[in-house]
Amino acid sequence: MDLGLSGHRAVVTGAAAGIGGATAHFLLADGASVLLTDLDGDQLAETAETLAEFGDRVSTVVADLTTEDGVAALKNAAPDGVDILVHTAGITGAKGDPLDDITDDDWAEAWQTDFMSGVRVSRAFVPAMRERGWGRVVFVTSENVAQPYSDEAVYNAAKAAVLTLAKAMGQRYAPDGVLVNSVAPAFIATDMTEGMMAKTAQEEGITKEQAIEDFLEDDRPHLVLNRRGRPEEVAAVIAFLCSERASFVVGANYRVDGGSVASIDL
Repeated sequence: MDLGLSGHRAVVTGAAAGIGGATAHFLLADGASVLLTDLDGDQLAETAETLAEFGDRVSTVVADLTTEDGVAALKNAAPDGVDILVHTAGITGAKGDPLDDITDDDWAEAWQTDFMSGVRVSRAFVPAMRERGWGRVVFVTSENVAQPYSDEAVYNAAKAAVLTLAKAMGQRYAPDGVLVNSVAPAFIATDMTEGMMAKTAQEEGITKEQAIEDFLEDDRPHLVLNRRGRPEEVAAVIAFLCSERASFVVGANYRVDGGSVASIDL
């Protein structure tokens, strides 16, 4: 399906791998130019190499989006602005008892990385979209915004804040032609879940495959597809929301979770 993205300019954060990298591929395949950014320069370069077939429509910049200087570097790398902003950058953050185990620094790290980075990149690019009268912004939230887990309190809170930001921006900027939405994945095969499962396997003395199987059975019983999702399965929904085809979608939070969230709200 033609998404109508040819000639559009996009920036994708957290693009060194996983959902961000897969999203960049979808946008490029439909004709967009994409600026990829991440904190991991080596992995970002590797991802850019896999996209070499798209030639000079691919560019990269290493930037720490938890800082004003990092966001300035990203903005300077796109001097003509962009039409599409996809914000996938984020961390799970510290885990444990919300009061006994989580420090102020843990809360601040998740807040700055998962939430304030989204605020900063939006400030950098959305005003020009409004002036031009067309834009798309897609934030990656999580199943945790609808179904929080007690040991992931910092992630729950930061991602819920991202969702409210997306909703507020959608309401405010849609009349100017800038449509803002979000996508909520669950247990996708990314570096984040790889690390989680590897750590569990080591702690319990089992294989990573067994850790994944146990996690699905014990911690995600409603994930009826009974497997981890693939980054490209999330990226396909993000690409749709970036497109002309999503011209009547505002402030939505599309779940791509294999059924993991059992409720019907959010």
